[in-house]
Amino acid sequence: MLGTYVLSAGYYDAFYLKALQVRTLMRRDYDAAFERVDVVAMPTSPIPPFKLGEKTDDPLQMYLADIFTVSANLVGLPGISIPCGFAGNLPIGFQLLGRPFDEPTILRAADAFERATDFHRRTRPELKDSPGAKR
Repeated sequence: MLGTYVLSAGYYDAFYLKALQVRTLMRRDYDAAFERVDVVAMPTSPIPPFKLGEKTDDPLQMYLADIFTVSANLVGLPGISIPCGFAGNLPIGFQLLGRPFDEPTILRAADAFERATDFHRRTRPELKDSPGAKR
């Protein structure tokens, strides 16, 4: 409803048009990168993982933990997140983004990484000490 209000209340130029322009600029940056590489590898999150239930009081921090995954959705790119290590006993990951409609390339790259490493085979983290864990 808020989106409908913003578009109908004369804010089209201030918000929606600006968002479309930013999305176009982001898409151009990715297109330029894909002229040189087949996939873009980047962190899945800018911070180490937090324990289950640890950030429920701070939704902004939870949102910011996903900030690196937003660009794929904004510009329409396929992506995959892959385990690549641990911070303590909590798993961390990185993501691969590919050209639009080129899922086979990112799946092959993810498969090659998993064949070369064993992060995806390691023991899952213990959840018994996590505050707010539901059983």
